[in-house]
Amino acid sequence: MKTTKRILITIMAIMLLTPSLAMAHDHSEPTTKTPASDLRSTLDQLLSEHFALATTAMMKDYDDAEDAEQAYAALDQNAMDMTPAVASVYGDEAAAQFEEIFVNHNDYSPDFVEAAKSGDEAMREEAEAEVDEFVEEFGEFLSTATEGNLPADAAKEVLAAHEEDVISTFDHYVNEEYEEAYGAYREGFHRMFDISKALSTAITTQMPDQFENTKADTPAADLRSTLNSLASEHFALAALEMQKGYDQASDYDFVTWAENMHTEDFKAAIASIYGDEGAAQFEKVWQQDHINAQSDIITAALEEDEEARMQAEESLQMFAEEFGAFLGSATEENLPAEAATEAVWQHEEQVLATFDNYAAGDYEAAYESYREGYGFMFGIGETLGEAIVTQMPDQFAGEEMPEEMPKTGFGGATDASTTWMWVAFAVTALAGAGFMIRKNANQ
Repeated sequence: MKTTKRILITIMAIMLLTPSLAMAHDHSEPTTKTPASDLRSTLDQLLSEHFALATTAMMKDYDDAEDAEQAYAALDQNAMDMTPAVASVYGDEAAAQFEEIFVNHNDYSPDFVEAAKSGDEAMREEAEAEVDEFVEEFGEFLSTATEGNLPADAAKEVLAAHEEDVISTFDHYVNEEYEEAYGAYREGFHRMFDISKALSTAITTQMPDQFENTKADTPAADLRSTLNSLASEHFALAALEMQKGYDQASDYDFVTWAENMHTEDFKAAIASIYGDEGAAQFEKVWQQDHINAQSDIITAALEEDEEARMQAEESLQMFAEEFGAFLGSATEENLPAEAATEAVWQHEEQVLATFDNYAAGDYEAAYESYREGYGFMFGIGETLGEAIVTQMPDQFAGEEMPEEMPKTGFGGATDASTTWMWVAFAVTALAGAGFMIRKNANQ
């Protein structure tokens, strides 16, 4: 299975990096489906998944959770999936060097956890030194690989900022500052989408012919990325919330708080496109038969109540039908209600599979279904985004997003050093995300 993944990943890298394999696009109308927008979406997926898995693995480890080992394995696989792309660009020797540096940088995470558990300040300092060493080594690698086009100092600065996001989330969690922890989680998660925009814009500007002279920062691409962010964060929080609820963890209420904050963001995005009435309709459907049903699934599992489980599933099926109908109506059937319903239900099945595998103690399967379900959300972002752009072409035909459209992220990742650092990283990492986004279709 892993060999098959590697082959598909390499193929995806070649498809993204070789202009002869790209399909021609009609640029007369705005669209989310361009080579540049595809690139940005793959980076959205890869970078945000890395952050979500890194923070989750550290929390699980600190709690001595039974699935901590599998969480770390998923994080490592996320890194390993990048190697074939590096080889396709820089050759096997550089790929081996990349893998040694990047995969090994995940090793400091358990050290931070152990230091927190034992109160060992010396171990904490050693872990921080490991982070500094990684920043130095990987920054130099990127500078060398790009023949100085990426200055080493700029690479190191941005690498350090990302690592701080992960560590801040963990430190707040350890201190039982759960609202701050999940606030930091959301900030760090959304920062990855700022980074993907900067780096995909830089890559397509640097190599325009390879992306058919399309741009990664158009209003349509911004919309697709916004929907990517909202959809994937929902999946990540839903999976985590259901696990925390099943474990009756002390931070459960704060994961649900993060979900409520996410709902407000999603509502604001809907309002910016379809107005307050549409946003209110969205919130009612989203919250009543959807988020609440997740809690009912947890309760049914804890009480081993099959009837309650069936009722909760019926609520989720009702949500799929109602939300599908909402999307079909809102987009004037540019996204057909039947297709939307089918996609929403498939998402719900992936959430349930992730939870059921977790509750059954099959943690390897839980993280496999997690990664599949997480990747699926980016297909939803593409499809819904294209339907909206097709419905309202005039609103997405300019050079800027509509003024009221929510921006993903919390800033801090758009300066020149960020751009160059992530240009290099993107060239090495394109394929891993491309495979995961298309995994469901390829199975």
